[in-house]
Amino acid sequence: MTPQPERGLVVQGLTVVLGGRAVLRDISLQVAPGEVVALEGPSGAGKTTLLRAIAGLLPAEGAVVAAGRPALVFQHHALAGRLTARENALVGALGRMGFWRAALRLWPRSELAATDAALGSVGLSGLEDRRADRLSGGQRQRVAIARALVQRAPVLLADEPVASLDPGTAEGVLTLLRDLARGQRLPVLVSLHQPDLAMRFADRLLRLEDGCLRPS
Repeated sequence: MTPQPERGLVVQGLTVVLGGRAVLRDISLQVAPGEVVALEGPSGAGKTTLLRAIAGLLPAEGAVVAAGRPALVFQHHALAGRLTARENALVGALGRMGFWRAALRLWPRSELAATDAALGSVGLSGLEDRRADRLSGGQRQRVAIARALVQRAPVLLADEPVASLDPGTAEGVLTLLRDLARGQRLPVLVSLHQPDLAMRFADRLLRLEDGCLRPS
């Protein structure tokens, strides 16, 4: 029986079959609390599939062991443009609040305070009431990260979070992820297609090719 990590992530023998084809085969990895691990590999190698499977968004064989369900930050933010930064981040609390209370905006003060604190921790203090479609690309990605923090997930996954950002903004987002990992003892698994950024910001590199992990 696999021991439960304090707040880390353990993946054992993860296999994903889609359309009769094994997209991922026998993937095993670990990410310790406070560690940033970068997942690299060519397009189509299965990086997004792996992150979605770990997050529980795809059916998979094998085991994902963590203190709770991981949160996934998507490449293209997945924000509602007409909602404010605060309202988008509050989506992370839906699991605790339920759809109808959220739809009626019956948010407890504690959830509002926690959400504003999360937005502040990602550098968005003062922008809580700005619509998402009026934020820059880097700011939108920070809202997506704040939403994951509001979710109170024990593991943070990020799928190519800087692919569409300019170099300066990309470095800012990756610095934020690294600081959150250190400050909150979060295990962070992030897929990147820029090897130089992966080497600079991650503690370790893992390479995925043809659905299998290879020595990096």
